[in-house]
Amino acid sequence: MSARRSILLISLLFVAALQIFSDTTPYRLFPSLYRKASQNFLPQTVSKAPGQEHSAQVHERIPLLANNTIVAFYGHPLSQRMGILGLHSKEEIARRVEAYAGYYDQANGKDGAIGAYYIIYGTCWPGGEIGYLQDSILEDYIRYAQQRGMLVFVDHQIGKYSVQECMERILPFLRYPNVHLAIDPEWRTLKPMKEIGSITAEELNQAQRIMQNYIVANNIPGIRMLVVHQFQDKMIRDRELVRANLDRVLLVHTADGFGSPAMKRSSYAQNSKAENIPIKGFKLFFKSDFPLAGWDNPLLSPAEVMALEPRPGLIIYQ
Repeated sequence: MSARRSILLISLLFVAALQIFSDTTPYRLFPSLYRKASQNFLPQTVSKAPGQEHSAQVHERIPLLANNTIVAFYGHPLSQRMGILGLHSKEEIARRVEAYAGYYDQANGKDGAIGAYYIIYGTCWPGGEIGYLQDSILEDYIRYAQQRGMLVFVDHQIGKYSVQECMERILPFLRYPNVHLAIDPEWRTLKPMKEIGSITAEELNQAQRIMQNYIVANNIPGIRMLVVHQFQDKMIRDRELVRANLDRVLLVHTADGFGSPAMKRSSYAQNSKAENIPIKGFKLFFKSDFPLAGWDNPLLSPAEVMALEPRPGLIIYQ
C-alpha cells in the first residue's frame, strides 16, 4: 500500500471514529469540563454539538457541570447533628442555598450556579445496619426542589452492605429529572464514627455501570451525576483503576474532611492527583454545636474555592 493511500485510510478511520465518539459520548465534546481552570471559564450557552443536530435536546446532551457550579447544603432532614440541612425547614434551606449559589455565580466567571439539597437517605448505624429516611419525606424535598429549579443528591452510606445493594436502593429516585446520586466510602464500616471505611476501584466502576444500565433500561433522559467522597487514600483502593468514561453517568470526585484552609487545600490537591477521575467536588463544614463534629476554621470564601485547581464543579456545605 502506498504512503498516500495509507494516510487517506488513516484519515477516514479517524473521521469515522470521531463520529462514533461524538454520537455515543456527546458531553465529552467539552473537554474543559474535566480540568476546569480557575481562570478558564466555559461559555455559558452552547448550541448544538457537532453531529448531534437530530438527536435529543441540548440540555439532555450536556451535563449541568459543563456550564454551572452546583452548590448544595448537606444533611439529614430529621437530624440536627448531621449537617445544616437538618437545622432548618426545606424552605429556609432553599433560601440559604440559593443565596450561596449567588455568591458562586459572582465568583465563577461566565458559569451559572444552581442550588441543591444533598440528602442523606441511607444512614450507617453501629453494626453496619442502614436506617432509611422515609421515601415520602425525600420525595417532598425533591418535588419542592423541582418547583424552585434546584437539584437533589440522594446519598447512601454503605454500612455492611455491598455497593450494588446500595445503588439498587437509590436508583428508583432517578425517575425525577432533578435527582442525582451519591455514595460515601467513609461509612462502609461496622463501626461508624470509630473507623473510616473504603470501597475498591472495581466497586466504584460497578456502581457507575449499574447506574448507566438503569438509566438506559428505563429511558431516563439526560446525564446524571454520581458523587463519591474521599479524604483519605484508603477510602478508594486502587484508585488509579477507576474509570470515568460512561456517557450517561458523570462521576464527581469530592474532597471531604474538615480543617484549616491549608489542610483543605492539601486534601484537595491529593484528590486532584487522580486525573482518571477528572471532575472534582469540594466539601466545606460550617461550625457545629454538636460536640463530636469538626468544622472548617476559617471557612474558605467562594472566591477562594473557585481559585482551586482544577476548579471544582460541585460545592457541598455540611
